[in-house]
Amino acid sequence: MARSALIIEDDADIAESVRYNLESAGFKTSVAATGESGLSMALDAHNPPAVILLDLMLPGMSGIEICRRLRRDNKTRRTPIIMLTAKAAEADRVAGLDVGADDYIGKPFSVKELLARVRAVLRRSEEDAGERYDDGRLTIDFDDVRASCDGTNVKLTHKEFMLLTTLAKKKDRVITRQQLLDQVWGYSYYGDARTLDVHIRRLRQKLDACGHCIETVVGVGYRFIGCGASGSSAKADG
Repeated sequence: MARSALIIEDDADIAESVRYNLESAGFKTSVAATGESGLSMALDAHNPPAVILLDLMLPGMSGIEICRRLRRDNKTRRTPIIMLTAKAAEADRVAGLDVGADDYIGKPFSVKELLARVRAVLRRSEEDAGERYDDGRLTIDFDDVRASCDGTNVKLTHKEFMLLTTLAKKKDRVITRQQLLDQVWGYSYYGDARTLDVHIRRLRQKLDACGHCIETVVGVGYRFIGCGASGSSAKADG
């Protein structure tokens, strides 16, 4: 069965080009030319998109606001979102990633790169589905996007949860700073690496008594060591 892709783009030529190439690659596509119509189509429970390609600059509701609303809704909080943007400023790209976009691609872009990014975010989404980490103290439900420490729910942003998930799935393995930036912020992120350190610090603070589950490997990156006495969970390995 063909997977569905929703294109939210007000430039008719770009929308048509993306639609044509996605359909040629086997996707079933829908197109929205405004933010409002795109949000409505994304939240359609009868035809949920498997992936959303979202223009940053749209008439009416912006791509940033759409992404923020989609991440707040249970139906779309895990739907992969790729930002399409003509803006070159780092702040604009980071803003999209911080509100929950999985990746971004700058205009003009090549068809091969676009399709590669679509496949990559879908692959990561499918790998994350239906898994759970539990060491007796820290619990992470990857599919339901929930984390708790000692039975108390921990409220995390989308990026913070992605960081925790990425680390937990490679338990006891060192993940370099660049690997974390690539996997959580997207392969085209070339911004300030200190963004990662800020997010790790906030994540530890929010995890509170479970914050020590993330270990700093000086000069390299970070390692998830867990919080339980046994320090192991078969379901988290990957």
